[in-house]
Amino acid sequence: MGDRDSKEKIDLLLTSSSKISSENGHSNNKLTPQLIFATVVTVLGSSFQFGYNTGVINNAQFVLKAFINESYHSIHESYPTPAQINVNYSIMVSIFAIGGMIGSFTAGYFADRYGRKRTMLANNILVVVAVGFVVMAHFLEVYYLLTVARLFFGFNCGFNTGLAPMYLTEIAPIHLRGAFGTLNQMGIVSAILISQILGLQQVFGNEKYWILLLCAPLAFAAVQTLCLPLCPETPAYLVSKRETVEAYVALRWLRGCDNVEGDMADIQAQNERHQDLVTIKHLFVRPALRRALVVAIVMQLSQQLSGINAVFYYSADMFYAAGVSEAQSNLVTMGVGLVNVVMCAISVPLMEKVGRRSLHLIGLGGMTVCAVILTITLELSTRYMWAAHVTVLAVMLFVVFFQSGPGSIPWFITAEIFNQAARPAAVSVAGLVNWTGNFIVGIGYLPLKDLIGGYTFAVFSVLLVFFWLFTYFRVPETKGRAIDEIAASFQSSDSTDL
Repeated sequence: MGDRDSKEKIDLLLTSSSKISSENGHSNNKLTPQLIFATVVTVLGSSFQFGYNTGVINNAQFVLKAFINESYHSIHESYPTPAQINVNYSIMVSIFAIGGMIGSFTAGYFADRYGRKRTMLANNILVVVAVGFVVMAHFLEVYYLLTVARLFFGFNCGFNTGLAPMYLTEIAPIHLRGAFGTLNQMGIVSAILISQILGLQQVFGNEKYWILLLCAPLAFAAVQTLCLPLCPETPAYLVSKRETVEAYVALRWLRGCDNVEGDMADIQAQNERHQDLVTIKHLFVRPALRRALVVAIVMQLSQQLSGINAVFYYSADMFYAAGVSEAQSNLVTMGVGLVNVVMCAISVPLMEKVGRRSLHLIGLGGMTVCAVILTITLELSTRYMWAAHVTVLAVMLFVVFFQSGPGSIPWFITAEIFNQAARPAAVSVAGLVNWTGNFIVGIGYLPLKDLIGGYTFAVFSVLLVFFWLFTYFRVPETKGRAIDEIAASFQSSDSTDL
């Protein structure tokens, strides 16, 4: 499109917009049907994938271990020991995080090169590949093909953990950024609950139907593939690529009105201040970016090394070891998922009222207390029934405090403390760190539990104390602040403004 044509179209847009007055010069910042639609499509197609594939392995672990046992016998003509089954199952769980590391680390590059929308659409191809391996594993009775499937699901979810918060942050009005970041987490925990319900033995968590359980992500991919083309690319990305007319059109579609000069001016001003491409190397060598990156990295670790994935991946095994029957442990695990969703819903309005930093501190503090309790009761639960009951209650409260802050804040605070030039690179590094923590817990929890029993939560307790102290002294409050203002707070060589 020629410069003259572009200028004429921009002038036409400005003329149309000027007819609508606005007291502060910004567009209608209320929720519009279009904005809700774009958000729902993103959450269903991206956030749901991550949540479902995180939780599906939990209630299904008994039937999957049985499949490993029979498949191993079919291949090797001998049955594996319980330790061998645990190792193979742990690999199946944790290789998901290996794929996530790779996907999340490259998400920023692809999002910046091809756009947030196109990258999300292309990412659904990985789901099709993963489901293909699930089908082959089932019909060929080869357990390690499930491990390959989990790897591809990990690739897909790694991209999603970077793309979904980025897309939601860039389409949201400033006063709704926190709520939109929580909606990403709401999609994750809702999908975890759905996976736990479908994973019940009475539904799909049995020998006959587990293939349907593991193929369900195909439905989420189909919804996004069909609906996302109806949504625009983010205005911030379009402006960064000098597609100004398209950015105006996208903003008008999202805001549901013509008066978008204020929003556009903010996006253009930020883009002009940060036109130089920020690479991953820059994040480490530029002092201000490095300070922000340290905050982003520790925030991600505070989520993954808190012990929450020990609950999401292995709570059914945890409850079973505590003396709860297999059937009851699956139901209790589903109860944990329900608590997860309820608390995430409650945290949505709190995010903009209480603030990110305060909620994160409350969450980490409560999780620390619960982890100390679990350290004691997990060791006593096999001997005393009251200890088993306290274990279940402590796990529930652990999830409550996690969802009050640590569940959602680390993902979107990374998008808030970096401007749009640095955001893709920062999201890539933060995502890699998050998935690395995910992998460490996924691969290490069962062997560590076999080694030191319930005292594994003593390790999480110590880490949670460190994360609480770091958040108190180093993490800034981002509620209601412009992204450039937040980024500028890292310019100082000391931490007094943090």
